[in-house]
Amino acid sequence: MTFSKLWQKLFNKNDEATEIALHVSGATIRNKSPFDDLESYRNEEELSEELIEKWVMDFYMVSINNLDNESFKLFVDASKEITPEIVRQLLGDFDWRPRIVGAYFAAIKNYSELRDIIGVHLLKSEVCYAGAGYALALAVFGDDKSKDYLNLYLTYYLERKDLWFDQGDALAALYKIDPSQAAICSAKWHEFVADKPNWNLEDEIAAMNRSVNVVKDIGEASQTH
Repeated sequence: MTFSKLWQKLFNKNDEATEIALHVSGATIRNKSPFDDLESYRNEEELSEELIEKWVMDFYMVSINNLDNESFKLFVDASKEITPEIVRQLLGDFDWRPRIVGAYFAAIKNYSELRDIIGVHLLKSEVCYAGAGYALALAVFGDDKSKDYLNLYLTYYLERKDLWFDQGDALAALYKIDPSQAAICSAKWHEFVADKPNWNLEDEIAAMNRSVNVVKDIGEASQTH
């Protein structure tokens, strides 16, 4: 079973092999939420090995807010060639690796037309790790609908103290778009982190600001020849 079709069996524990493959793809925690009925964007076809090699392998393990010169250049060069359709394919895979890379490039290229795909992925939280990329993209888009997705996420997931998901990234992204609205969520944040001593909102906000600045720098550099 390939990772890109694992969504078909999400929440169905059919056999050990499926469970292992889901775990590797990033579906480490599967919880029921008010967003279960939302339809996630899915590819009709599996990603090719060539596409994964070119658009995923060099990018999924990097820290976008702390790139070295080589990684920065890789992003710049790729940004000159990537298209909305390629990013859509990356976001449409089940595995977290193509998804987070798709979110990075959506942010770099400001592909706000992919906002709904990214927003629904964030709300459903099907796989781990990718949420930071979704929050970053929404912060870069910075419009009312992106803010709405972040608000919806925080309204629910800050109440779920048992789920250590992407609450920090989402709140930091909301602070980037609308600090006054984000401040309203702060009381819930303090309750949420009461048993999470290593969660620090100031650090989350600083990291988000760095990430936004880096993707903007990559975008600007990709426009030069």
